[in-house]
Amino acid sequence: MKTAIIYASKHGTTGFVATEIKKRLNGDEVVMYNLNDQQRVELRPFDRIVIGSSIYAGTPLSKVRRFIEQNLVDLLQKQVGIFVCCMFFDKADEQINKGFPEVLRNHARSIKHLGGEFRFEEMNFIERSLVKKISGTRESVSSIKYETIDEFVREISAN
Repeated sequence: MKTAIIYASKHGTTGFVATEIKKRLNGDEVVMYNLNDQQRVELRPFDRIVIGSSIYAGTPLSKVRRFIEQNLVDLLQKQVGIFVCCMFFDKADEQINKGFPEVLRNHARSIKHLGGEFRFEEMNFIERSLVKKISGTRESVSSIKYETIDEFVREISAN
């Protein structure tokens, strides 16, 4: 199966998780596209599309939302998996519902929140200050959900 993993990341966590997904798709031909570097992706050659975004200020990144909007008809002709990375676990489902079109959510084989990180070394002063105020966290922390990544890959790979 030929798979495209298409994602955007604010501070690198979503890219890291996308790479973890790629490692677990044994036997697949996988091509990764970072929407921060590449705006257009030709979907025709792919059987499966995995879409990933960090959640920033309560919503998926605009590059991901724009990609979906521009390619929705084609995406609905493919096997699709959707994942997000964020640290506010209790709000992840709400943010997924708000950020991804219902028709795509209903079509997707799997939709998962795969954890998140606060990467203070990647944040600017304002971002660090906001994270400290909102979360109470004062240093970098990782809460990647590796078991959920495995579950996501099983679900998108199921026949």
